[in-house]
Amino acid sequence: MIAAVGLGTASNIFAKEAEGFTKILPSLLSALTIILCMYCLSQVMKTISAGYTYATFAGLCIIATTIIGILRFNQWPNLYAFLGLIFIVIGVIMVNLLGKN
Repeated sequence: MIAAVGLGTASNIFAKEAEGFTKILPSLLSALTIILCMYCLSQVMKTISAGYTYATFAGLCIIATTIIGILRFNQWPNLYAFLGLIFIVIGVIMVNLLGKN
């Protein structure tokens, strides 16, 4: 899961740097990292259900991409976006700790 989140986050950052896929190297890196990311997710889904896997992946990837966006691109979320991110973290925790029967 850690590799999938890292690769998914990298793919998002490369997609931003590709500027609408007009720059070849970041475009290729974005495509490559998302393919590797999906491979890692498919491996995780061998032992964890698809719903839990994707909920956890998506939440962690959103948080990681936001942090990289702040650090690399100086893109700070406003108050409402920040609150939404907190709800995402709470949701991921709830899915993983309380959602399993």
